[in-house]
Amino acid sequence: MEKEQFKLGWEEWLSLPDLGLPAIKAKIDTGARTSALHASVIETFGAAQKPQVRFLLRPNPEDTTLEITCSAPVLDRRNITSSNGETELRYVIQTFVQMGERRWPIELTLTDRSSMSYRMLLGRTAINDDMIVDPNSSFAQPILSFNLYKNIPRRRPVKRPLMIALLTREPNNYSSQRLISAAEARGHVVMPIDTSRCYMRIGGLSPEVHYDGKVLPKFDAVIPRIGASLTSYGMAVLRQFANTGAFCLNSAESIGKSRDKLLAHQLLSRAKIGMPVTAFANSPKDTKDFISLVGKAPMVVKLIESTQGRGVVLAETSKAAESLVDAFRGLDANFLLQTFVKEAAGADVRCFVVGKKVVSAIKRQANEGEFRSNLHRGGNAFEVKLSKEERSIAARAVRELGLFVGGVDLLRSDEGPKVLEVNSSPGLEGIEQTTGQDVATQIIEFLESKIIPLARNREVRSG
Repeated sequence: MEKEQFKLGWEEWLSLPDLGLPAIKAKIDTGARTSALHASVIETFGAAQKPQVRFLLRPNPEDTTLEITCSAPVLDRRNITSSNGETELRYVIQTFVQMGERRWPIELTLTDRSSMSYRMLLGRTAINDDMIVDPNSSFAQPILSFNLYKNIPRRRPVKRPLMIALLTREPNNYSSQRLISAAEARGHVVMPIDTSRCYMRIGGLSPEVHYDGKVLPKFDAVIPRIGASLTSYGMAVLRQFANTGAFCLNSAESIGKSRDKLLAHQLLSRAKIGMPVTAFANSPKDTKDFISLVGKAPMVVKLIESTQGRGVVLAETSKAAESLVDAFRGLDANFLLQTFVKEAAGADVRCFVVGKKVVSAIKRQANEGEFRSNLHRGGNAFEVKLSKEERSIAARAVRELGLFVGGVDLLRSDEGPKVLEVNSSPGLEGIEQTTGQDVATQIIEFLESKIIPLARNREVRSG
Protein backbone atom coordinates (compact mmCIF):
# COMPACT_ATOMS: atom_id res chain seq x y z
CA MET A 1 0.00 0.00 0.00
CA GLU A 2 1.42 3.36 -1.04
CA LYS A 3 2.17 5.74 1.83
CA GLU A 4 -0.11 8.77 1.90
CA GLN A 5 1.68 12.02 1.10
CA PHE A 6 1.86 14.78 3.67
CA LYS A 7 0.58 17.96 2.02
CA LEU A 8 1.92 21.43 2.80
CA GLY A 9 0.79 24.83 1.55
CA TRP A 10 3.13 27.72 0.80
CA GLU A 11 2.39 29.01 4.32
CA GLU A 12 1.64 26.91 7.39
CA TRP A 13 1.11 27.12 11.13
CA LEU A 14 3.43 24.94 13.18
CA SER A 15 4.80 24.59 16.69
CA LEU A 16 8.33 24.18 18.05
CA PRO A 17 7.49 22.57 21.40
CA ASP A 18 11.06 22.08 22.65
CA LEU A 19 11.65 25.82 22.24
CA GLY A 20 8.43 26.69 24.07
CA LEU A 21 6.72 27.98 20.92
CA PRO A 22 3.14 26.61 20.66
CA ALA A 23 2.35 28.53 17.46
CA ILE A 24 4.32 30.24 14.74
CA LYS A 25 3.45 31.02 11.14
CA ALA A 26 6.07 29.87 8.61
CA LYS A 27 6.69 30.37 4.92
CA ILE A 28 7.37 27.09 3.13
CA ASP A 29 10.06 27.80 0.56
CA THR A 30 11.50 24.96 -1.52
CA GLY A 31 13.78 27.50 -3.20
CA ALA A 32 15.66 27.96 0.08
CA ARG A 33 17.95 25.16 1.19
CA THR A 34 18.10 26.00 4.90
CA SER A 35 15.39 26.80 7.41
CA ALA A 36 15.58 29.98 9.46
CA LEU A 37 14.02 31.21 12.68
CA HIS A 38 13.81 34.82 13.82
CA ALA A 39 16.16 35.56 16.72
CA SER A 40 17.52 38.65 18.40
CA VAL A 41 19.76 39.21 21.43
CA ILE A 42 21.64 36.04 20.47
CA GLU A 43 24.18 35.04 23.11
CA THR A 44 26.10 31.86 23.85
CA PHE A 45 26.70 30.30 27.24
CA GLY A 46 27.96 27.08 28.77
CA ALA A 47 31.14 25.10 28.14
CA ALA A 48 33.22 26.00 25.08
CA GLN A 49 33.19 22.32 24.01
CA LYS A 50 29.38 22.12 24.21
CA PRO A 51 28.07 25.67 23.87
CA GLN A 52 24.41 26.60 24.05
CA VAL A 53 22.72 29.60 22.54
CA ARG A 54 20.04 31.81 24.08
CA PHE A 55 17.91 34.15 22.02
CA LEU A 56 14.81 36.33 22.09
CA LEU A 57 11.90 35.65 19.73
CA ARG A 58 8.83 37.74 18.97
CA PRO A 59 6.60 35.17 17.26
CA ASN A 60 3.79 37.55 16.29
CA PRO A 61 4.91 40.29 13.84
CA GLU A 62 1.86 42.36 14.82
CA ASP A 63 2.41 42.15 18.59
CA THR A 64 5.95 43.09 19.61
CA THR A 65 5.02 42.88 23.31
CA LEU A 66 4.89 39.10 23.01
CA GLU A 67 8.45 37.93 23.67
CA ILE A 68 9.77 34.44 24.30
CA THR A 69 13.30 33.60 25.41
CA CYS A 70 14.51 30.28 24.01
CA SER A 71 17.70 28.29 24.31
CA ALA A 72 19.18 25.18 22.72
CA PRO A 73 22.53 23.44 22.19
CA VAL A 74 24.59 24.83 19.32
CA LEU A 75 24.81 22.32 16.51
CA ASP A 76 27.08 24.35 14.21
CA ARG A 77 27.96 27.79 12.85
CA ARG A 78 27.64 28.26 9.10
CA ASN A 79 27.88 30.95 6.47
CA ILE A 80 24.40 31.29 4.98
CA THR A 81 23.74 33.29 1.82
CA SER A 82 20.28 34.86 1.75
CA SER A 83 18.09 35.44 -1.30
CA ASN A 84 19.44 38.99 -1.65
CA GLY A 85 23.00 37.66 -1.93
CA GLU A 86 24.23 38.67 1.54
CA THR A 87 26.27 36.10 3.47
CA GLU A 88 25.89 35.87 7.24
CA LEU A 89 27.55 33.61 9.81
CA ARG A 90 24.68 32.02 11.77
CA TYR A 91 24.25 29.69 14.70
CA VAL A 92 22.55 26.41 13.82
CA ILE A 93 20.33 24.49 16.26
CA GLN A 94 18.32 21.28 15.96
CA THR A 95 14.80 20.98 17.32
CA PHE A 96 11.48 19.25 16.61
CA VAL A 97 8.75 20.80 14.49
CA GLN A 98 5.13 19.72 14.78
CA MET A 99 2.28 20.11 12.29
CA GLY A 100 -0.95 18.38 13.19
CA GLU A 101 -0.07 14.89 14.41
CA ARG A 102 3.27 14.83 12.66
CA ARG A 103 6.52 15.64 14.46
CA TRP A 104 10.05 15.48 13.02
CA PRO A 105 13.53 16.94 13.68
CA ILE A 106 14.83 19.89 11.68
CA GLU A 107 17.85 22.17 11.66
CA LEU A 108 17.26 25.89 12.08
CA THR A 109 19.61 28.80 11.51
CA LEU A 110 19.12 31.83 13.77
CA THR A 111 18.89 35.26 12.15
CA ASP A 112 17.08 38.57 12.45
CA ARG A 113 13.85 38.31 10.46
CA SER A 114 12.18 41.35 12.05
CA SER A 115 11.71 42.94 8.63
CA MET A 116 10.12 39.77 7.20
CA SER A 117 6.40 38.90 7.17
CA TYR A 118 7.13 35.41 8.51
CA ARG A 119 9.15 34.76 11.63
CA MET A 120 10.17 31.36 10.27
CA LEU A 121 11.15 29.97 6.91
CA LEU A 122 11.00 26.21 6.26
CA GLY A 123 13.54 25.25 3.60
CA ARG A 124 13.74 22.14 1.45
CA THR A 125 16.18 20.22 3.71
CA ALA A 126 13.44 20.20 6.38
CA ILE A 127 10.88 18.74 3.95
CA ASN A 128 10.87 14.93 3.89
CA ASP A 129 10.51 12.77 0.78
CA ASP A 130 6.86 11.94 1.48
CA MET A 131 5.89 15.61 1.73
CA ILE A 132 4.49 17.61 -1.15
CA VAL A 133 4.27 21.42 -1.26
CA ASP A 134 1.36 22.97 -3.14
CA PRO A 135 2.39 26.56 -3.99
CA ASN A 136 -1.24 27.47 -4.68
CA SER A 137 -2.65 26.58 -1.28
CA SER A 138 -2.34 27.95 2.23
CA PHE A 139 -2.62 26.16 5.56
CA ALA A 140 -3.09 22.59 4.38
CA GLN A 141 -2.34 21.58 7.97
CA PRO A 142 -4.36 22.55 11.09
CA ILE A 143 -4.53 26.27 11.79
CA LEU A 144 -3.15 27.44 15.12
CA SER A 145 -3.39 30.82 16.83
CA PHE A 146 -1.20 33.22 18.77
CA ASN A 147 -3.86 32.93 21.48
CA LEU A 148 -1.98 29.78 22.56
CA TYR A 149 0.54 32.11 24.17
CA LYS A 150 -2.06 33.47 26.60
CA ASN A 151 -1.03 30.97 29.27
CA ILE A 152 2.53 32.26 29.20
CA PRO A 153 2.81 35.14 31.69
CA ARG A 154 3.79 38.44 30.12
CA ARG A 155 6.36 40.43 32.00
CA ARG A 156 8.19 43.56 31.20
CA PRO A 157 11.72 43.01 29.91
CA VAL A 158 14.24 43.17 32.70
CA LYS A 159 16.52 46.17 32.50
CA ARG A 160 19.92 44.69 33.13
CA PRO A 161 23.39 46.17 33.27
CA LEU A 162 25.27 45.78 30.02
CA MET A 163 28.79 44.43 29.72
CA ILE A 164 30.53 46.90 27.41
CA ALA A 165 34.02 46.61 25.95
CA LEU A 166 35.75 49.89 25.11
CA LEU A 167 38.44 49.23 22.51
CA THR A 168 41.07 51.90 23.00
CA ARG A 169 44.80 52.30 23.57
CA GLU A 170 44.12 55.52 25.48
CA PRO A 171 41.73 54.65 28.33
CA ASN A 172 42.60 57.84 30.23
CA ASN A 173 41.90 60.38 27.51
CA TYR A 174 38.83 62.61 27.60
CA SER A 175 36.64 60.60 25.21
CA SER A 176 37.32 57.27 26.92
CA GLN A 177 36.73 58.63 30.40
CA ARG A 178 33.48 60.32 29.39
CA LEU A 179 32.12 57.15 27.79
CA ILE A 180 33.09 55.10 30.85
CA SER A 181 31.52 57.54 33.30
CA ALA A 182 28.34 57.92 31.22
CA ALA A 183 27.90 54.14 31.00
CA GLU A 184 28.62 53.55 34.68
CA ALA A 185 26.18 56.32 35.64
CA ARG A 186 23.47 54.27 33.91
CA GLY A 187 24.43 51.10 35.74
CA HIS A 188 26.55 49.44 33.07
CA VAL A 189 29.96 47.78 33.36
CA VAL A 190 32.73 49.00 31.04
CA MET A 191 36.04 47.25 30.44
CA PRO A 192 38.71 49.29 28.61
CA ILE A 193 40.66 46.96 26.32
CA ASP A 194 43.90 47.72 24.48
CA THR A 195 43.15 46.51 20.96
CA SER A 196 46.79 45.65 20.24
CA ARG A 197 46.91 43.20 23.18
CA CYS A 198 43.93 41.15 21.97
CA TYR A 199 44.44 37.83 20.24
CA MET A 200 41.86 35.46 18.88
CA ARG A 201 40.86 31.83 18.71
CA ILE A 202 39.23 31.36 15.33
CA GLY A 203 37.35 28.18 14.55
CA GLY A 204 35.05 25.97 16.56
CA LEU A 205 31.52 26.72 17.65
CA SER A 206 32.39 29.31 20.27
CA PRO A 207 34.57 32.23 19.03
CA GLU A 208 36.93 33.63 21.65
CA VAL A 209 38.93 36.79 22.20
CA HIS A 210 41.94 36.41 24.51
CA TYR A 211 43.58 39.23 26.44
CA ASP A 212 46.69 39.06 28.62
CA GLY A 213 46.46 35.29 29.05
CA LYS A 214 42.72 35.04 29.69
CA VAL A 215 39.57 34.54 27.65
CA LEU A 216 37.51 37.72 27.66
CA PRO A 217 33.91 37.41 28.86
CA LYS A 218 30.92 37.72 26.55
CA PHE A 219 30.13 41.39 25.98
CA ASP A 220 26.74 42.83 25.14
CA ALA A 221 28.31 45.70 23.22
CA VAL A 222 31.64 46.99 21.96
CA ILE A 223 32.55 50.65 21.51
CA PRO A 224 35.47 50.76 19.05
CA ARG A 225 37.88 53.68 19.30
CA ILE A 226 40.62 52.21 17.15
CA GLY A 227 43.60 54.37 16.23
CA ALA A 228 44.40 54.91 12.56
CA SER A 229 47.73 53.08 12.87
CA LEU A 230 45.92 49.95 14.09
CA THR A 231 42.98 50.01 11.70
CA SER A 232 43.55 46.65 9.97
CA TYR A 233 44.18 44.61 13.12
CA GLY A 234 41.55 46.54 15.05
CA MET A 235 38.94 45.64 12.43
CA ALA A 236 39.88 41.95 12.75
CA VAL A 237 39.46 42.12 16.53
CA LEU A 238 36.13 43.89 16.13
CA ARG A 239 34.88 41.23 13.72
CA GLN A 240 35.77 38.59 16.29
CA PHE A 241 33.77 40.40 18.97
CA ALA A 242 30.85 40.56 16.53
CA ASN A 243 31.17 36.80 16.00
CA THR A 244 30.68 36.28 19.74
CA GLY A 245 27.31 38.04 19.48
CA ALA A 246 28.32 41.49 20.74
CA PHE A 247 26.67 44.55 19.21
CA CYS A 248 29.37 46.80 17.76
CA LEU A 249 28.65 50.53 17.90
CA ASN A 250 30.40 50.81 14.53
CA SER A 251 31.07 47.65 12.56
CA ALA A 252 34.49 46.70 11.21
CA GLU A 253 33.17 47.11 7.67
CA SER A 254 31.86 50.62 8.30
CA ILE A 255 35.12 51.69 9.96
CA GLY A 256 37.04 50.34 6.98
CA LYS A 257 34.87 52.38 4.61
CA SER A 258 35.39 55.59 6.58
CA ARG A 259 39.16 55.11 6.96
CA ASP A 260 39.65 54.42 3.26
CA LYS A 261 39.29 57.99 2.01
CA LEU A 262 39.05 56.97 -1.64
CA LEU A 263 36.30 54.41 -0.95
CA ALA A 264 34.46 56.86 1.31
CA HIS A 265 34.51 59.52 -1.41
CA GLN A 266 33.30 57.04 -4.01
CA LEU A 267 30.42 55.86 -1.80
CA LEU A 268 29.36 59.40 -0.91
CA SER A 269 29.59 60.46 -4.55
CA ARG A 270 27.44 57.51 -5.60
CA ALA A 271 24.85 58.65 -3.06
CA LYS A 272 24.94 62.14 -4.64
CA ILE A 273 26.23 63.76 -1.46
CA GLY A 274 27.99 67.04 -2.19
CA MET A 275 31.79 67.08 -1.85
CA PRO A 276 34.65 69.22 -3.14
CA VAL A 277 35.76 68.00 -6.59
CA THR A 278 38.34 65.30 -5.90
CA ALA A 279 41.01 63.52 -7.95
CA PHE A 280 42.88 60.46 -6.70
CA ALA A 281 46.19 58.97 -7.78
CA ASN A 282 49.11 56.81 -6.75
CA SER A 283 51.73 57.71 -9.30
CA PRO A 284 50.37 59.76 -12.21
CA LYS A 285 52.78 60.13 -15.14
CA ASP A 286 51.01 63.20 -16.51
CA THR A 287 51.03 65.57 -13.55
CA LYS A 288 49.47 68.50 -15.40
CA ASP A 289 46.56 66.42 -16.67
CA PHE A 290 45.98 64.99 -13.20
CA ILE A 291 45.84 68.49 -11.70
CA SER A 292 43.48 69.66 -14.42
CA LEU A 293 40.87 67.16 -13.18
CA VAL A 294 40.34 69.35 -10.12
CA GLY A 295 40.48 72.71 -11.88
CA LYS A 296 42.41 75.86 -11.07
CA ALA A 297 44.56 76.59 -8.03
CA PRO A 298 44.41 76.95 -5.12
CA MET A 299 43.80 73.31 -4.30
CA VAL A 300 44.40 70.92 -1.41
CA VAL A 301 46.80 67.98 -1.63
CA LYS A 302 45.99 65.31 0.96
CA LEU A 303 47.62 62.01 1.87
CA ILE A 304 45.08 59.18 2.06
CA GLU A 305 46.38 58.16 5.51
CA SER A 306 46.26 61.70 6.93
CA THR A 307 44.60 62.37 10.32
CA GLN A 308 44.06 65.50 12.41
CA GLY A 309 45.24 67.72 9.56
CA ARG A 310 48.63 66.04 9.14
CA GLY A 311 49.58 65.27 5.54
CA VAL A 312 47.24 68.02 4.23
CA VAL A 313 48.87 70.84 2.23
CA LEU A 314 47.44 73.86 0.44
CA ALA A 315 48.88 74.48 -3.02
CA GLU A 316 48.19 78.12 -3.85
CA THR A 317 49.41 77.89 -7.45
CA SER A 318 49.38 75.22 -10.15
CA LYS A 319 53.17 75.15 -10.03
CA ALA A 320 53.09 74.44 -6.29
CA ALA A 321 50.53 71.68 -6.88
CA GLU A 322 52.79 70.09 -9.51
CA SER A 323 55.74 70.15 -7.09
CA LEU A 324 53.66 68.51 -4.32
CA VAL A 325 52.30 65.83 -6.66
CA ASP A 326 55.83 65.04 -7.87
CA ALA A 327 57.04 64.87 -4.26
CA PHE A 328 54.25 62.50 -3.18
CA ARG A 329 54.85 60.42 -6.30
CA GLY A 330 58.47 60.02 -5.23
CA LEU A 331 57.26 58.68 -1.87
CA ASP A 332 55.03 56.14 -3.65
CA ALA A 333 52.15 57.46 -1.54
CA ASN A 334 48.42 57.39 -2.24
CA PHE A 335 47.02 60.92 -2.25
CA LEU A 336 44.19 63.02 -3.53
CA LEU A 337 43.63 66.55 -4.81
CA GLN A 338 40.59 68.60 -3.88
CA THR A 339 39.27 71.98 -4.89
CA PHE A 340 39.87 74.61 -2.24
CA VAL A 341 36.62 76.17 -1.01
CA LYS A 342 37.82 79.74 -0.50
CA GLU A 343 34.49 81.07 0.76
CA ALA A 344 34.67 78.73 3.77
CA ALA A 345 37.37 81.13 5.04
CA GLY A 346 39.34 78.52 6.95
CA ALA A 347 36.28 77.21 8.81
CA ASP A 348 34.42 73.91 8.77
CA VAL A 349 31.48 72.47 10.67
CA ARG A 350 31.78 69.25 12.70
CA CYS A 351 28.44 67.46 12.97
CA PHE A 352 28.19 64.68 15.55
CA VAL A 353 25.75 62.00 14.46
CA VAL A 354 24.33 59.32 16.76
CA GLY A 355 21.95 56.84 15.18
CA LYS A 356 20.00 58.69 12.51
CA LYS A 357 20.25 62.25 13.79
CA VAL A 358 22.74 65.02 14.41
CA VAL A 359 22.93 65.46 18.18
CA SER A 360 25.45 68.32 18.31
CA ALA A 361 27.51 70.57 16.05
CA ILE A 362 30.35 73.08 16.27
CA LYS A 363 32.06 75.45 13.88
CA ARG A 364 35.85 75.18 13.85
CA GLN A 365 37.81 78.22 12.75
CA ALA A 366 41.47 78.05 11.71
CA ASN A 367 43.97 80.51 13.12
CA GLU A 368 45.08 83.40 10.91
CA GLY A 369 47.38 82.17 8.16
CA GLU A 370 46.22 78.56 8.58
CA PHE A 371 43.61 76.84 6.39
CA ARG A 372 43.24 73.68 8.52
CA SER A 373 40.63 74.17 11.22
CA ASN A 374 41.42 71.03 13.28
CA LEU A 375 41.37 71.74 17.01
CA HIS A 376 44.57 69.68 17.31
CA ARG A 377 46.21 72.38 15.21
CA GLY A 378 45.09 75.23 17.43
CA GLY A 379 41.78 76.04 15.75
CA ASN A 380 38.96 77.65 17.72
CA ALA A 381 35.50 76.15 18.19
CA PHE A 382 32.07 77.76 18.49
CA GLU A 383 28.58 76.32 18.85
CA VAL A 384 26.68 76.59 15.58
CA LYS A 385 23.12 76.22 14.37
CA LEU A 386 22.78 73.91 11.39
CA SER A 387 20.46 74.30 8.47
CA LYS A 388 17.99 71.55 7.61
CA GLU A 389 20.11 70.67 4.56
CA GLU A 390 23.29 70.39 6.64
CA ARG A 391 21.59 68.07 9.13
CA SER A 392 20.24 65.90 6.35
CA ILE A 393 23.57 65.61 4.53
CA ALA A 394 25.50 64.77 7.73
CA ALA A 395 23.04 62.04 8.71
CA ARG A 396 23.05 60.62 5.16
CA ALA A 397 26.85 60.56 4.99
CA VAL A 398 27.07 58.50 8.18
CA ARG A 399 24.33 56.17 6.98
CA GLU A 400 25.93 55.63 3.55
CA LEU A 401 29.13 54.38 5.22
CA GLY A 402 27.17 52.05 7.52
CA LEU A 403 28.13 53.87 10.72
CA PHE A 404 25.92 54.36 13.76
CA VAL A 405 28.13 57.09 15.26
CA GLY A 406 30.25 59.47 13.22
CA GLY A 407 31.73 62.94 13.03
CA VAL A 408 30.99 64.61 9.70
CA ASP A 409 33.11 67.58 8.63
CA LEU A 410 31.27 69.98 6.31
CA LEU A 411 32.37 73.04 4.37
CA ARG A 412 29.89 75.85 3.78
CA SER A 413 30.34 76.67 0.11
CA ASP A 414 28.43 78.96 -2.24
CA GLU A 415 26.94 75.79 -3.76
CA GLY A 416 25.73 74.47 -0.40
CA PRO A 417 27.27 72.17 2.22
CA LYS A 418 30.03 69.84 1.07
CA VAL A 419 31.32 66.83 3.00
CA LEU A 420 35.05 66.85 3.63
CA GLU A 421 35.38 63.71 5.74
CA VAL A 422 33.50 61.25 7.95
CA ASN A 423 35.27 60.17 11.14
CA SER A 424 34.27 56.84 12.68
CA SER A 425 35.91 57.63 16.06
CA PRO A 426 35.11 61.31 16.60
CA GLY A 427 36.51 62.90 19.74
CA LEU A 428 34.12 64.15 22.42
CA GLU A 429 36.21 66.82 24.10
CA GLY A 430 35.84 69.63 21.59
CA ILE A 431 32.14 69.17 20.96
CA GLU A 432 31.11 68.61 24.59
CA GLN A 433 33.17 71.43 26.04
CA THR A 434 32.09 73.87 23.33
CA THR A 435 28.36 73.07 23.42
CA GLY A 436 27.94 71.83 26.99
CA GLN A 437 25.96 68.86 25.65
CA ASP A 438 26.31 65.38 27.13
CA VAL A 439 27.07 63.51 23.91
CA ALA A 440 28.60 60.53 25.75
CA THR A 441 25.29 59.73 27.47
CA GLN A 442 23.44 59.96 24.15
CA ILE A 443 25.85 57.35 22.74
CA ILE A 444 25.20 55.02 25.70
CA GLU A 445 21.44 55.52 25.38
CA PHE A 446 21.69 54.58 21.71
CA LEU A 447 23.57 51.41 22.67
CA GLU A 448 20.79 50.54 25.11
CA SER A 449 18.19 50.95 22.37
CA LYS A 450 20.01 48.45 20.14
CA ILE A 451 20.31 45.73 22.79
CA ILE A 452 16.93 44.22 23.64
CA PRO A 453 16.87 42.94 27.23
CA LEU A 454 15.86 39.35 27.83
CA ALA A 455 12.56 38.83 29.65
CA ARG A 456 12.61 37.09 33.04
CA ASN A 457 11.02 33.67 33.63
CA ARG A 458 10.40 32.98 29.95
CA GLU A 459 13.24 30.61 29.20
CA VAL A 460 12.48 27.09 27.94
CA ARG A 461 15.61 25.00 27.38
CA SER A 462 15.88 22.43 24.65
CA GLY A 463 17.77 19.18 25.05
